[in-house]
Amino acid sequence: MQQFETDPQLSSFTYHLGLIYTHELLLRKTTKSFKKATTGKREHCPTVSRPLALLTSSHLDFADMKTLQSTLFLLLFIPLTEPAPPTLQDSRMTYDYGTDNFEETLFSQDFEDKYLDGKNIKEKETILPEEKSLQLQKDERVMLPPLKKENDEMPTCLLCVCLSGSVYCEEVDIDAVPPLPKESAYLYARFNKIKKLTARDFADIPNLRRLDFTGNLIEDIEDGTFSKLSLLEELTLAENQLLKLPVLPPKLTLFNAKYNKIKSRGIKANTFKKLNHLSFLYLDHNALESVPLNLPESLRVIHLQFNNITSITDDTFCKANDTRYIRDRIEEIRLEGNPIVLGKHPNSFICLKRLPVGSYF
Repeated sequence: MQQFETDPQLSSFTYHLGLIYTHELLLRKTTKSFKKATTGKREHCPTVSRPLALLTSSHLDFADMKTLQSTLFLLLFIPLTEPAPPTLQDSRMTYDYGTDNFEETLFSQDFEDKYLDGKNIKEKETILPEEKSLQLQKDERVMLPPLKKENDEMPTCLLCVCLSGSVYCEEVDIDAVPPLPKESAYLYARFNKIKKLTARDFADIPNLRRLDFTGNLIEDIEDGTFSKLSLLEELTLAENQLLKLPVLPPKLTLFNAKYNKIKSRGIKANTFKKLNHLSFLYLDHNALESVPLNLPESLRVIHLQFNNITSITDDTFCKANDTRYIRDRIEEIRLEGNPIVLGKHPNSFICLKRLPVGSYF
């Protein structure tokens, strides 16, 4: 026997049509009983209320017509609707058709679903960001990088200007030598607040040829600070607070330490002895009591003005035991501003081509 598949829409239509037919029968029975009751009361009970007595058969027929219109509307509307899929139907919702509690139950269920769902979503949206923010704060607290020094907060070539092996760190208020690129050859760190130079500052920069620390607050320079700078040619430490000189690199051609507080005891006897390439020496405006010893033959310019030099010997610039010795490379010696009368020491300059600048009387 051939089996036919039942259409869910047709089954729903049949079910609702049965409900409508049942309701129609109940309505007709109720109408008939109501007609009999009102007719009897009108004949036997003259005290029946006026609104009840005004209901006539025409009114009841009109009510039947309205019911018939509603029925036809349902017959046309129901086939257009589809029943909800079984998976979307809530087993908790049971509605009693034809009872007074139907609308109240439907409203309360709909309100509960929408309100609670909205509340849950809002709570999730408000709780989750807080949990995430707390987790992020915890992670940031755990992963905080170690504190850096002020000079490490910004890369050197952003704080300073790096150009073709030259680093210009002038007037940037640094208080220590910044980390330099390894290829650096020239460093200009003038007019800052550097107070000390250490061996670590230049340990990995072997190609440096010129250093200029004019206008800082340098008071101390560690021994060995310049020991690895075998190519360094010019070193300027002018306008600082130095009391003594460090060991200087051997290939130095220019050394400038004017406008400091250097005294003669702050310069060792062999400080300049092995500097066979030194041509320019600037030690003016300090506190020297005498001319430094063992000045190299390579010197061309010597500035010692405005110190406290009070004495000079025949061996200061010349050789007392060699009357034929001529120091032909020296072009300028300045000694003005010192409490010494140069005229009292004529044998101290016999090897020079030019007399020093200073007071002779």
